[in-house]
Amino acid sequence: MSESLTKIVVNCETGEQQVLPLTAEEIAQREADRIAYEAEKERLEQERLAAEELKASANAKLAALGLTPDEIQAITK
Repeated sequence: MSESLTKIVVNCETGEQQVLPLTAEEIAQREADRIAYEAEKERLEQERLAAEELKASANAKLAALGLTPDEIQAITK
């Protein structure tokens, strides 16, 4: 990467702004945060898929008991 990552530091009293390069620790934290975000995003997607599968399974079982799609929808809302 030829461009260095930077941050803007603003002094709220004076309004002075400084553009500073990120430290090695800040870059490492940024990468760790990105990895954690991706992991959480994947976990939430897996949870959503599992809930969707459970709902489909429950609807199939209700249909097997003889309930109509309208009846299933009425009791699962």
